[in-house]
This record gives sequence, C-alpha cells and structure tokens, in this order.
Amino acid sequence: MSAPLWRAPVASRPVVATVPLPGSKSVTNRALLLAALADGPGRVRRALRSRDADLMAAALRTLGAGMTASNETAEGCDWDFTPGPITGGGHIEVGLAGTVMRFVPPAAALADGTVSFDGDPAARKRPMGTILGALRALGAEVSADTLPFTIRGPITGGEVSLDASGSSQFVSGLLLTAARFAKGVTVRHSGPPVPSMPHIAMTVQMLRARGVEVDDSEPDVWQVAPGPIAATDLVVEPDLSNAAPFFAAAMVTGGAVTVPDWPEVTTQPGDELRHLLTAMGAEVSHGPTGLTVRGGRITGLDADLRDASELAPTIVALAALADSPSRLRGIGHIRGHETDRLAALVAELTRLGGDANETEDGLEIRPRPLTGGVFHSYEDHRMATAGAVLGLAVPGIEVEDIATTGKTLPEFPRMWREMLGEVS
Repeated sequence: MSAPLWRAPVASRPVVATVPLPGSKSVTNRALLLAALADGPGRVRRALRSRDADLMAAALRTLGAGMTASNETAEGCDWDFTPGPITGGGHIEVGLAGTVMRFVPPAAALADGTVSFDGDPAARKRPMGTILGALRALGAEVSADTLPFTIRGPITGGEVSLDASGSSQFVSGLLLTAARFAKGVTVRHSGPPVPSMPHIAMTVQMLRARGVEVDDSEPDVWQVAPGPIAATDLVVEPDLSNAAPFFAAAMVTGGAVTVPDWPEVTTQPGDELRHLLTAMGAEVSHGPTGLTVRGGRITGLDADLRDASELAPTIVALAALADSPSRLRGIGHIRGHETDRLAALVAELTRLGGDANETEDGLEIRPRPLTGGVFHSYEDHRMATAGAVLGLAVPGIEVEDIATTGKTLPEFPRMWREMLGEVS
C-alpha cells in the first residue's frame, strides 16, 4: 500500500510568522541516555516527544531505567528519571533513529544479559559495523555487523581505533557510556575527516556538564575517564535544525520568520543557518525575540556542509529556487542517512524538471523552472520538509508520507499551515 500524499500549500503572500520549535532531538536523546546512566535521580525538561525520542525512551525503559513523564504536550514533556541497574534479556526497536541504533548498544553492553536490536527495513541498510566492531574490541559479544543483532557484556573499555568518517555518531555513541566502563575509553579516529563535528562537541559538552572527565585536546582522539555520571536537571534547547524549512519559507516568499529562544551560544549544527542563509541572500538578525530571517532574492551557494549536513535537504530546495547555480560539498556521508539523501534529492528534483547531479562528496544544482508532481520522502523527515519548501513556490507538489516528519517534528503539517495563516 502506497503512502498517502500531502498537497503542499502554495504561498499566496509573504510569510510573516513566529514559529516556536520543540526541543532538539540531538540534545534530547543524549540527555535521556545520560540521565538513565546517572548516579541518582534527575530531570530532563522540555524534552522532545517524537518518534526518535519515544524510541529512545522505550529503549531505556527496556534497559531498566525508571522514567515518568509530566507536563506532556504533543511535542514535548518533562522526564523524571530514577536510574537503576542496566538489565538484559530485552529487545530494543530502533526504528530509523541513528541516535538509538548507535548510542544505546554501548549502554546495553553494561547489562547483565543479552539484549537484541532491530529496526525498520531501511535501518538494516544503515552503517553499523564501525561501532559494533569497536564494542567487540572493548570486550562485548556482538552477533552481527548490521541490524538485527544481539549484544552482551561485560564491557571493560580501553583503547579503540575506528574510522568515523561515515558518521560522528560512532564516536558519540562510545563516549556517552564510556565513563561507566571499568577502564573508560580512548577513541582514536583514523580515516577521512569526521562529519558533523559539532555533534561530537555537543556530546563532550554534555558529559562535562555531568562531571565526566573528557580529554579532546589531541585532534581525532577522545579520552573519557571512568567514573560517575552526575544527575542533573537539564532544559533542552529548541531544535535549531528544524528551523531550516520555516526560515526557508521566509526566503522563498520574501517574508520574515522568527524562531523564539534561539540560544546565544550552542553546539547545535543548526546554528549554521545564520551563515548559510545570509550567504544565500537572507537578512538574519538575532535579538530578544529570537532569530529572524527576512527573505528577498535567493542566490546560489558554494559551501562545505560537512559539519551541518542535516541542513542539506533544505539548502538544496532553496538552491533549486535560486537565481544562480549551487555546489554543496563535504556531504558524501549522507548517502548513509535515513536514505541515500544525495541520490534521493537528485531523483526528486529531476522528477519535477530540475537539474542536479551528484559529485563524489556532494551535489551540484542548476536552477530551472519546476513543475508539480509527487515528491517522494523515502521515509526521511528532511526529504519531506524539503518537498514542502518547494511546494511554496511550485503549484501541484504532493509530498509522499508527510507523517514521516514525526521523526523529529511531530506537528509539522499543522505548524506549516499555521505559519501560512491557514489555521488559527
């Protein structure tokens, strides 16, 4: 049965809106895991409620964490944690969530028995061998190199070398649990540059905030000392990467969109939107009300998105509507994201009459007039929102399975309509 189609609204006037965003998925899932591994009760406030976050919560409950939700809305809640011993014997579904499939196995290796993992069919194609091989080297028993697999400790820790050029999550996944290993961990990266380094900086910052000793003074080497992970009361920042399609709407329509509570300083890669959208012709300002993007002319871009690759689908949508060609570099690794995003973006732009091609590490986009048609999402939330951005300017675009945006932005269709003034 084919996924339902969602007719993307066409903007009839410049968008002028304030769009509050739910909490960051990246911060939420790190915070939940650390709270489950902490040395006492703690709280994670304004945590995201989405498919990925719910999968993480379910995984931690399976491993024995006591969790109670309060102040619940469709998009967020507060979680109160009572950590307990990590227990084995359970099964964990990862869905299509990279943070669950790569962050939870190291914690599962602390359990007193075997833990099994599986996920969506597309998840079985995502790269996992790097972190599973590292866990074997650190003392765990792991049954396979891809989903489905089982894992069993005890894990002792120590030193491990790996190639994390496929995903920064391979490093973060080891670091998050490492303080609970008897020997801690030293992770050495050997290979092409690691993508999305701000996500590793986020991991390190969150560990240090909980009293964990982390030494990252040597390039491509991270050392975590064994010891307790302190319980805290943490407030989750808004998800800055999820601002991308809404800011893009301001650019496409010549309007203005403000996202409240934009932090002055953050490790979230989504903060790169300030610079990328300015380079594409937007006026970007930060003030007491939040971050505001004002649109006008959209110009092409030549940029390396290695550290903010999750923004690529939205940037590609804008590039397809620009007045000059674009080249995006440093994103070859997104072939291993929820789908092969490079191939998917080229296929969907071509289907609508666009002109784009893959390079070894990115994309080239040459703007052409686009026509309506089906924009396939490939079960990828950022593909779906890219289709919505194009639909603002191109009548007749129908996005396949818009519900996949629930992975990180559970109320996207409603928020999109409200931004356009279609619902109160």
